Amino acid sequence: MISDMRHLPHIVKQQRPLVHNVTNVVVTNFTANGLLAVGASPVMAYAREEVADMAKIAGALVLNLGTLSADLVEAAIIAGRSANLHGVPVLLDPVGAGATPFRTKSALEILREVRISMVRGNAAEVAHLVGEAAVIKGVDVDGLENEAPVDLAARAANRMGTIVAVTGKEDVITDGVQGYVIRGGHPIMTQVTGTGCLLTSIMGAFAAVEPDLLTAGAAALAFYGEAAARAYQAAGYRGPGSFQAAFLDALSQIDQYPVSEEAVICHRISAGRGFLQ
Repeated sequence: MISDMRHLPHIVKQQRPLVHNVTNVVVTNFTANGLLAVGASPVMAYAREEVADMAKIAGALVLNLGTLSADLVEAAIIAGRSANLHGVPVLLDPVGAGATPFRTKSALEILREVRISMVRGNAAEVAHLVGEAAVIKGVDVDGLENEAPVDLAARAANRMGTIVAVTGKEDVITDGVQGYVIRGGHPIMTQVTGTGCLLTSIMGAFAAVEPDLLTAGAAALAFYGEAAARAYQAAGYRGPGSFQAAFLDALSQIDQYPVSEEAVICHRISAGRGFLQ
C-alpha cells in the first residue's frame, strides 16, 4: 500500500495547496513554517468576517482548539460550513478535549455543526469525543489505561462517521472499515511544542491533493514520522532546540524519502474486534 502514497509529497510540492488554519497562537509560526517546508501554502485567518471566504478557496481547512475561545469556536463553525459547501476537506484537532468541560463541549459542537473529514488527536482526546473515560492533563495525554489505540480509533471512526487518527508511540488511522498502523517518529517530538498541531496541518496538505483521505492521512503520518527520525539523527542528539530546526529541514526533503513497507502496515477491521491482518 505504501506504493500508493510515495508520490504524494511530490504532488504537494507541485500543487502548493492552500491550507487554511484556524489554529492556536502557540503554534502559528511553527505550523506556517512546517507547511512551507513541505511545499504547501499556509494561511492563518481567524476573523469571522473573512473565514468563510478563505475556507472556500482553500485546499483544506484545519480547525485546532489549542488556545480556545468562544470567538474561535464561532469562526471555526463558519469556516467549516463554508468548506463543506465548497467541497473542501475539514480536519479537526481537538487539542485538550477532556481537560475542561468547555474544551469537550466546543469540540463536540464543531462535530455537530460541521461535516468533519478527519479527526487527529491523542488517545485521551479521541476517547473524550466519544464519551469514554480517559486521563488527561492540561492539553497532553497522561495515560489511557487498558486500551488499544487500534480499537479506540475503530470505535471512534464508526461513532463519528469520519476518519480518525490516534497518534502516539504508534499512529493509527482508520475510516472504520480499513486502517493503517504507522511506525516511526521519535520521542523527542514530545519535547517540542506544536509537533502534533503541525502534523494535523500536514495531513491537511496531503488531503488537499489526494481525494482518498484515508490514503492521504496515512501518507502524511508516515512521511512526518520519517522526517522526525531523520531530524533526530541530523541534530546530533543535542536537544529539542536543534531538533526543531533539523525537523523543518527534514520536512523540506520528504519528497526524497524512501518510506518502507515496514513503516506503514495495512489492516482490515472487524467491527468490535479491532484490526485483523
